Amino acid sequence: MSTTIFDFNFFLGVFPKVMPYFPITVLIVVVAFVGGVLLGFICALIKLTRIPVLVQLGDLYVSFIRGTPLLVQLYLIYFGIPIGIRLWNANFGTDFSVQGIPALLSVLIAYSLNEGAYQRETIRGAIESVDPGPVEAARSFGLTEWQVMRRVILPDALRIAIPNLGNSLLKLLKNTSLAFTVSVMDIMAQGKIIGSQGYRYFEVYIALAVIYWVSCTLLSWVINAVERWLNRYRREAAE
Repeated sequence: MSTTIFDFNFFLGVFPKVMPYFPITVLIVVVAFVGGVLLGFICALIKLTRIPVLVQLGDLYVSFIRGTPLLVQLYLIYFGIPIGIRLWNANFGTDFSVQGIPALLSVLIAYSLNEGAYQRETIRGAIESVDPGPVEAARSFGLTEWQVMRRVILPDALRIAIPNLGNSLLKLLKNTSLAFTVSVMDIMAQGKIIGSQGYRYFEVYIALAVIYWVSCTLLSWVINAVERWLNRYRREAAE
């Protein structure tokens, strides 16, 4: 084993070995974020319209997600899916196999549920912050509630929510580093394999830190650009 304190060539060699797994990280981020926003939007509407029973269930869901670590939620989904299938088989006489369930499915479900709980509060707060003046004006013109929501409330709520949505997206990107704990082969899992082969964990984790840092920096730039575009569009529409 090399006695070099920091092997720069080994460090550089990590990048071409882990980057082929970066699309898995991107897939987790995209699916979980889109799924979380949709789930959060539905839960926010339930909260705002105060639908009996569903409101209480939504509050329980949000309380559980916000009160437990993401890693615990990930394990619950990972080990819970096979148990759920066995229970279904026992109760309904089916014979669904619990073998071959992709670990990635558990990750996508767990991350989407986690994201949805936080997005509910972001979306609900954004909708409640919309200026009521244009909303009442739209209703006075005879627009239906759905038309008011789609044409007036949601565009303004999106502009308000963008900073929080952006922060959630950055957090989600960094949280994908936990996916390796259930054997999903992303850049973190591949990095651990490379580190164990050469006992050069420090170089590997420095390389992974650079990848996450650069990715978050680029993503922040995109988020800021979208926020500026939305603000400019709103000003032009108001003129």
